Amino acid sequence: MSGRQRRRNAVITGLGVVSPHGIGVEAFWKATSDGTSSLGPVTREGCGDLPLRVAGEVRGFEPAGTVEERYLVQTDRFTHFALAATELALDDARFGRADVASPFSVGVVTAAGSGGGEFGQRELQNLWGQGSRYVGPYQSIAWFYAASTGQISIRNDFKGPCGVVAADEAGGLDALAHAALTVRGGTDTVVCGATEAPLAPYSIVCQLGYPELSRESEPDRAYRPFTDAACGFAPAEGGAVLLVEEERAARRRGADVRATVAGHAATFTGASRWAESREGLARAVRGALAEAECRPEEVDVVFADALGVPEADRAEALALADALGPHARRVPVTAPKTGTGRAYCAAPVLDVAAAVLSMEHGLIPPTPNVHEVHHDLDLVTGRARAARPRTALVLGRGLMGGNSALVLRLGGTPGA
Repeated sequence: MSGRQRRRNAVITGLGVVSPHGIGVEAFWKATSDGTSSLGPVTREGCGDLPLRVAGEVRGFEPAGTVEERYLVQTDRFTHFALAATELALDDARFGRADVASPFSVGVVTAAGSGGGEFGQRELQNLWGQGSRYVGPYQSIAWFYAASTGQISIRNDFKGPCGVVAADEAGGLDALAHAALTVRGGTDTVVCGATEAPLAPYSIVCQLGYPELSRESEPDRAYRPFTDAACGFAPAEGGAVLLVEEERAARRRGADVRATVAGHAATFTGASRWAESREGLARAVRGALAEAECRPEEVDVVFADALGVPEADRAEALALADALGPHARRVPVTAPKTGTGRAYCAAPVLDVAAAVLSMEHGLIPPTPNVHEVHHDLDLVTGRARAARPRTALVLGRGLMGGNSALVLRLGGTPGA
């Protein structure tokens, strides 16, 4: 019996998505598999004169439709996304109150990079424009990067182990790994994921210091990794929440086991040191494969980090070659986030959702807006590719230097 069979297996049973492609898994997967690009001009109030022109906005999202007023007034847009995505994930997993053995059996962990910028901006405008009496008490918590974890826990009465990963983009994968460790440590259920809302004027100004941020004004040219025309990344809002359960507990309640969180590893190589990220990312991939007891040739698809910066793209392609050997030239690679934008901590979690759906549907989604590839990768472009992926490798790197790799396997353990 292998180590993977002996331990408590962490499996994914529910997906909840709020993204520029739409609300819910069906809208997200249809647009992702079709290779749709939802990038467009930045339309948020107060952003018209800023140099960021293109982003992935979540359109048509009405938080009042799913979130009670008492939570809405306390929270920022990024938490509204998280609360809505959590409800979608719980519904997708058919996980209701009757499935909660005890409030202490369900934990929550989220990742966040920017926190509640829109709420904070509004309160600061009230402070400077009208005075301190016009600043509400919720300013003290709504901006906080841990707000989503807290509000998900409070709203659903989940009192198990809770946490937050405050990190760069790689933190989205680290949060999922934290959830898996929590399950292996004895907690039956963990709600985990990441959502971001970085498109308020204050938040955008904070991002303008990133040299990796694309200033391109044409949506179909703003985010094209692995090409000669790569000019940085287009940011995005939204994200995904997953329900992670202990496999035997999930099967006892009749849940569909969609994927197993098989392996993870993370490294750190320093802010914007993209050449050095080659070694760090390769080490993370090797570590994730080792934990998953997975040989390089077993990887059926790679969901790339795909920063869109020439030096970073080259480092990622070389890292895959270092870690996967000759298989790196054969394995299909995709970066569907070029169609939504890069939602910081939420970007790799959306990739995890896409990877699960890719394995379920036997279809590898394409990389929107990318046509001629400048690196030695089998990058899927144009149309989705029919395949039968059973093992997916998801990569994430952050502007501050984090590198993370996650291995997913389709379904669960036979006989569990």
